[in-house]
Amino acid sequence: MSFIDYYEVLGIGKNATDDDIKKAYRKLARQYHPDLNPDNKEAKSKFQKINEANEVLSDPEKRKKYDQYGEHWQHGEAYEQANRARKNSGNEAGQGFSGSYSESDFSDFFASMFGNEATGRGTAHVKFRGQDYQSELEIPLTEAFKSHQKTLHIHGKNVRISIPAGIENGQVIKLKGYGGKGVNGGPDGDLYVTFHIPNHSNFKRLANDLYTTVNLDLYTAILGGEITIDTLHGKVKLKIHPGISNGSKTRLKGKGFPVYKKEAEFGDLYVTYHIQMPQNLTDKQRELFRELQNLSK
Repeated sequence: MSFIDYYEVLGIGKNATDDDIKKAYRKLARQYHPDLNPDNKEAKSKFQKINEANEVLSDPEKRKKYDQYGEHWQHGEAYEQANRARKNSGNEAGQGFSGSYSESDFSDFFASMFGNEATGRGTAHVKFRGQDYQSELEIPLTEAFKSHQKTLHIHGKNVRISIPAGIENGQVIKLKGYGGKGVNGGPDGDLYVTFHIPNHSNFKRLANDLYTTVNLDLYTAILGGEITIDTLHGKVKLKIHPGISNGSKTRLKGKGFPVYKKEAEFGDLYVTYHIQMPQNLTDKQRELFRELQNLSK
């Protein structure tokens, strides 16, 4: 497989910070996401490379190995382990890998361990765990509210995952065995998915509680009445007491967000009332308000 410069893929320099990497990845991921580029094979290939680059450069340990070993970075740990073993055995092969290493040293080593038959040194049958993959997935609040399935595009493969209701923003889910292939019969790596869940236009989420603001017309605020509001659970009727003040709050128990992996448990919904002043009054309406004003004196 030809060498891919991950820094070039993301359009950043080798001195890029973690924040630089994150910003570059999100910008390019949005641009080349398969959902936004249906039937575009070039965009799909680009999206896969962007994910691959982010999976490596966003992980400090992987980035360190990538910077040190280049195209052989995935097997850098195997190189170090085998080199330590050789040194401990005191044989000539172990001595041969001390000091500084050239690209040919790495290539010869990896060819003997992973590409060719056993060389008699015992390394070709050593089992090594596959690489762990990192991925990010953004889902709307309304999707995170219910358990559902989603398909991820990871290294050219479609991986269908189940997302439990109540998943939190920034939460990481581990999918065992969905990472890179193991070497010499070693176990496959894992896939770690980080979720990004922006707030809804009508709801703000804090842990398992939801917060929303509801507009009340002046007349209902003064006289009281009944209104119907939208919640993620469906429509709910609320009784408004006469003379309610602007900024008043009410709590709807159990109408918040589902508790992660706890069936039938929900947080609460907090409703803040915002009283709207009437606009574009008619002459008659202004006259009636003046009468009210005089009566109140």
